[in-house]
Amino acid sequence: MDETVVGIGIIVLLLLSAVAVMISENKRRKLFLQQKLKNAWGQIPDREYAYEDFHHISQFFRQREKDEFFIDDITWNDLDMDRIFMLLNQTFSAVGGDCLYDILRKPVFEEKELKYRNQLMQFFATHQEIREKVQIILASVRKSGSNSVFENIHVTTEVKIKGKKVQIGFCSAFFLSLLLFMLVPNPGVFFFLLVCVVNIGAYMGQKQEVDAYLTSFRSVLQLLNAYKELSKLEIPELKPAMNRGLSAQKKLAGFQKRSSIVIDRSSAGGGIEGMLMDYIRMLTHIDLIKFQDMMKCMKESQKELEELIYTLGYIDSMISIASFRETLPYYSCPEFKETKKAYMDVDNLYHPLIENPVANSISAQGGILVTGSNASGKSTFLKNIAINSILAQTIYTCTATSYCAPYFQVMTSMALRDDLGSGESYYIVEIRSLKRILDAAKSGKNLLCIIDEVLRGTNTIERIGASSQILAHICRKNVLSFAATHDIELSYMLQEYYENYHFEEEVREKDVVFNYLLEKGRVTTRNAIRLLEMIGYDKNLIVEAKKAVEEFETSGSWKNVEKAR
Repeated sequence: MDETVVGIGIIVLLLLSAVAVMISENKRRKLFLQQKLKNAWGQIPDREYAYEDFHHISQFFRQREKDEFFIDDITWNDLDMDRIFMLLNQTFSAVGGDCLYDILRKPVFEEKELKYRNQLMQFFATHQEIREKVQIILASVRKSGSNSVFENIHVTTEVKIKGKKVQIGFCSAFFLSLLLFMLVPNPGVFFFLLVCVVNIGAYMGQKQEVDAYLTSFRSVLQLLNAYKELSKLEIPELKPAMNRGLSAQKKLAGFQKRSSIVIDRSSAGGGIEGMLMDYIRMLTHIDLIKFQDMMKCMKESQKELEELIYTLGYIDSMISIASFRETLPYYSCPEFKETKKAYMDVDNLYHPLIENPVANSISAQGGILVTGSNASGKSTFLKNIAINSILAQTIYTCTATSYCAPYFQVMTSMALRDDLGSGESYYIVEIRSLKRILDAAKSGKNLLCIIDEVLRGTNTIERIGASSQILAHICRKNVLSFAATHDIELSYMLQEYYENYHFEEEVREKDVVFNYLLEKGRVTTRNAIRLLEMIGYDKNLIVEAKKAVEEFETSGSWKNVEKAR
């Protein structure tokens, strides 16, 4: 008797010790996460991304219906928006980055939503304790493998739901054979054993199908549990965002009930209880029956699950943007004013990706033609205009002291290249890119378009002739057009449509210094030949090049090049 009591005492002590270790480990993890959250706030993220990461992150945006305007791939790539995303992404849930990417590609055209986003950002910026509680809950939505949560859930749309009647038949056969064995043991035992063998064999043939979708099911449960925990906090400021997930919570209530029968398989082989549950599954097929119900529920709830992903990812994104704001030297919230003519007033605008950037201001309407020497800052300035228009209409944040404009659709044609896949040359790629802008200009909706070096892919004479007409046709009341060019001729040909601005440099004896400040008027300096000279090109080549330019400017025609000495 004493030995039994001692044995029981030892077992209880071991169990209590195990529980204490688990509690201690959970507490340690929570403290570690809290410290990680504190350290990350207001800091530039140091995450590394591979091409595959962006492929998975972008699927939430790419695979859903897009009824309204979105930032197309040409514009996104022209503006290095992947780098902007990386700068902003301080999310901690597996759905936060996906949602942030989606937000950046879908500008908003009404103030109510943008002001709510700003309200959430300000709330999280000033309520650290609540923010960290929310982040800890969001961090429970974890990524499994390389696929995103959306991909894990979306893959179930390809599954054909089989009737569960067969599985119910296996289950019924087991209990009937068990009953027969109990009533008539002698012949019943043979029938019972036969049913057990058949059920186990059939189960092993279908077990892999269940295992293949456990990750998807766990992802759904993590989303539902995180949503439930956030609801318990009862944060009034989150109510409008949380409302999007209500339908998912209601529709997937049945999904959660008894889901452990299917999900909790990690205990298999981990003790008597786990082994017993494994045999019950194999003999009764109860997990296969529940699996069919869960799979059907997932297939019928794809829209609700997308809303649930967006709800949690949206909240995580707002925290991330609030943290991003803390990293900036200064920022402003945009002001949107609708007028009959497209315009933009922006003060002290700087590029968020540049360290120690130079700020510029401009009041623009109609068309702006920017000229300047190589490396003077034309392209960076144009990109910055477009980036800030996108940031204004997505995260309600501008890297400027003030920004005032109407709502814009934003399109660019800048960093193009040959399309090797389709066999199209640079020129063909470029004119297709420009045509989409011309078509958008005719829609009547406000358009901000940015074009860098129009038709650079063809000869000088046709380039100037065609590009002048393209830029003129783009100019409409609803269009704010920015274009950069090296062709000074365009600044004269288009002066009725475009206001001239330029960037200039200071040429020193052995150096060219750029101040990156935007100036009114067309450029009056050149530095291409000077740069050749500075990096050590042959002196005779430099002399002849300068002479050729001087003769052209005097006579208006180029002379034949003499044989190099």
